Amino acid sequence: MKQDKQHIKISDFSPHLFWDTDKTKLDFEKHRKYIVKYVLMYGLINDWRLLLDLYGLKKIADAAVTIRDLDKKSASFISVLSDIPLTQFRCYNTKLSIRQHWDL
Repeated sequence: MKQDKQHIKISDFSPHLFWDTDKTKLDFEKHRKYIVKYVLMYGLINDWRLLLDLYGLKKIADAAVTIRDLDKKSASFISVLSDIPLTQFRCYNTKLSIRQHWDL
C-alpha cells in the first residue's frame, strides 16, 4: 500500500529503528542519510516500503553510496536494485579503523 510522502511520519517506521534518537528532531531531508542507513541495516520490510515511498530508489541509492559504515548485506541489496556497482559504494572502498570481530 503506497502512502503519499507528505503523510509519512517518522512514527510510521518501526520503533526499534530510532530508539536512541529524539524522533521529534528527525527531518526527512536533513537526516536522509541517517534514516536510509538505519532502515537498510535494521528495518523490516514495511520500513523498506515506507522508505521507498518517501525517497524513491534513486535518492536511496544516492545516499547509500556515501555511507561509510553501511554493512555489506545492505550495500549489496541496494547495488543489485539500483544497478550501481558495489565498488562505487564508500563502505566497500573504506575499511573502518576498528574492525568488528565478526567482520572477516
